[in-house]
Amino acid sequence: MAVASPSRVLKTAPRRLTILGSTGSVGCNTLDLVSRNLELFEVEALTANGQVERLAQQAKQVRARLAVVADESRYRDLKEALSGTGIEAAAGQAAVTAAATCPSDWVMAAIVGAAGLAPTMAAIRRGAVVALANKETLVCAGPLMTAEVVRGKATLLPVDSEHNAIFQVLDAERPAGVDRIVLTASGGPFRTLPREAMADVTPAQAVAHPNWDMGAKISVDSATMMNKGLEVIEAQHLFGLPSERIEVLVHPQSVIHSMVAYVDGSVLAQMGQPDMRTPIAYTLAWPERMAAPVERLDLAAVGQLTFEAPDPVRFPALRLARQALQAGGGAPTILNAANEVAVRAFLEGRIGFLDIAGVVEDTLSGLPSAPLLSLEDVWNVDREARAIASGLISRISRP
Repeated sequence: MAVASPSRVLKTAPRRLTILGSTGSVGCNTLDLVSRNLELFEVEALTANGQVERLAQQAKQVRARLAVVADESRYRDLKEALSGTGIEAAAGQAAVTAAATCPSDWVMAAIVGAAGLAPTMAAIRRGAVVALANKETLVCAGPLMTAEVVRGKATLLPVDSEHNAIFQVLDAERPAGVDRIVLTASGGPFRTLPREAMADVTPAQAVAHPNWDMGAKISVDSATMMNKGLEVIEAQHLFGLPSERIEVLVHPQSVIHSMVAYVDGSVLAQMGQPDMRTPIAYTLAWPERMAAPVERLDLAAVGQLTFEAPDPVRFPALRLARQALQAGGGAPTILNAANEVAVRAFLEGRIGFLDIAGVVEDTLSGLPSAPLLSLEDVWNVDREARAIASGLISRISRP
């Protein structure tokens, strides 16, 4: 298993942190917890893609040592925003990766998409404790990343609510007792919408998740259920179980975040309100626990918990992800790259909602799945897949 061992010792307080992707949803939730407990944490570095104003505000609030913006054209703006604070400013993709090598005890990897791969790997290679909120990195380069975890003596702590839930109830010391794991899915905003009606849904409808407050990309992935497919791939790399022992169950209330079934018939579930601050807090304080300002779960108020199997016809993305996982090699990398390109095109209004899975499927069919022996192989496959997906989109783009 690639996830943390309970024997790993972390300095208690103050714990030094680096947050990669601090202006996104996960980054902002992380900083909300940090700002409430400044005596427990010291912030080494914060990074963002281009939101300079929010990045500068965050850096000043938590007294970060370094703030980095990936967009080099925004360097002067960041420098001016931090003038007189003593906080160092930097810019560029190389600077983001360098930030991951700062001497922090704990790194939040929350950069969305394949763009997070290089900095996450940099943190792993120096043996950091990495709170992994970027599932795409494991999807793109799972075997390479898990090998680096072992080589660098790093620790992965899953932040996704589903994998964090499994981490909390999994008996990692006795893996033979585990029968299967069950990833729960809300079903997204279109769980009961007829498939023919999905052709006309808008980006605004797709990002309006019924339970979770998330960024646009992951919200669309939830609506297509590609997010759950990516999570199946991530779970295999994190927990070492074959695909057939990783189940997906639709649970609209999002109260049970995932379950582990054992060979004696026991099923252990982690429950809580759908608030990302709970799994983030679990990783921030690990191996201890810390208080989080989340609404407490009231099962009497919830009233009932319901479950259903995912619909493979209405949501083909889950099938595509399992096929990519079974194919191995570069197939998951192709899947992720094509999905990122298609989701962006949908959010920009250039293709329809149902076109997302179609672009992914056609890209998988149009590019052979070769073994990935290095990160350079990953980048090459990613680049080819994006080019093919972009070409497919250009043929179906809306005016």
